[in-house]
Amino acid sequence: MFFSETIPIIDKSMKFFTIVRNIWRNTIEIGPVALPFSLGELVLDFVVPAVIFFVSYKIFLMFLRRILKRTKLSEEIADNIVRWIRLGIRIVFTVFIVVFVGRLFGAEISRYLKMFYDLLSSPFFESGSTKISLITIILTIPVFYIASWIAKGFLSFINRTVLSSFPLDDAKKFTITNISRYGIMVVIIIIGLSIIGINLSSLTVIFGVLGIGVGFGLQGVVSNFFSGIVILFSQPIKEGDRVLLQNYEGIVVKIRLLTTTINTLTNESIIVPNSQLVNNHINNYSYEDRRIVITNEVQVAYGSDLDKVIEVLMHVAEENPYSLRRPEPLVRVSAFQDSGILMRTFTWVRDVTDKYSALSWNNLEIWRHFKKNGIEIPFPQMDLHVKRN
Repeated sequence: MFFSETIPIIDKSMKFFTIVRNIWRNTIEIGPVALPFSLGELVLDFVVPAVIFFVSYKIFLMFLRRILKRTKLSEEIADNIVRWIRLGIRIVFTVFIVVFVGRLFGAEISRYLKMFYDLLSSPFFESGSTKISLITIILTIPVFYIASWIAKGFLSFINRTVLSSFPLDDAKKFTITNISRYGIMVVIIIIGLSIIGINLSSLTVIFGVLGIGVGFGLQGVVSNFFSGIVILFSQPIKEGDRVLLQNYEGIVVKIRLLTTTINTLTNESIIVPNSQLVNNHINNYSYEDRRIVITNEVQVAYGSDLDKVIEVLMHVAEENPYSLRRPEPLVRVSAFQDSGILMRTFTWVRDVTDKYSALSWNNLEIWRHFKKNGIEIPFPQMDLHVKRN
């Protein structure tokens, strides 16, 4: 009885292992195309060596970084060494891929490359003389890359030669360079798309698709795009400005047509849609003038000599290494509060980026000079009177 029940199980197991063995040994077929290697050859001759190479590469880099940390080399030199070694290993890995792919396909690799090219070049969209295939889409990538590269190089040349000879402020230079950059990119992209076979006379189809896309949810993208154009022309902000947006304070590092990147004081990158910059309130600390006034508040006891207090505060503000000599700082008796008299010191700082350093310097020196001159900073206090009947 036991053997009669075990035999079918063994038969099923043998059939399963036979199927697995056939899959492992037989050549791979993808539809009508039969590849010249089996799954086993693919795994053993390509996948396993590639995984071993990749793991070895990671382990080697890990030990290399540890060794470089123990040396007396500077961090910059160590990073350069790692970068060049990584580049060399990547080149070797690319050669490895090419060699092993050639080994798998053997002498018939040219035939399979032709089949692959025919597959990529088969059009899946036709409109008049425009035929779009997978290879057309792939070729658009270098077109956009080359357009961006040429635009950056041209703008670098313009900044060094043309714009530097004209008395233009930073805002006007920013507008001219960005408009020129995107204009050059558009021209090169149009030329590139024409070269790879996209007939731009059929733009009505593209605009029709764009209209449908807007109806299905591209309103935000279009809004950000036109907001980016508004920013370029109206210049409410420019790259390098110190801004405050929704409690985030930082430097504008990059303005694109759709988004703007702000690097905060805590080194966080905030990606802001351009429509928010146009539609919302934004504080630009360096719109036309990078100077800023900082305010230091401090209480003094009611028994203090206010003339002496004002003299000390004026001296601190004038000695601040970040302050300007003109306009002069101001000291004001601001309010009579419960615990003491509130004093405010207004100091002009030459650059907004020094705001917090100047505030800290003033606070520390106020504390030191008050202590030196016997001026009391009162603690919060409350007088309680109990009335007895």
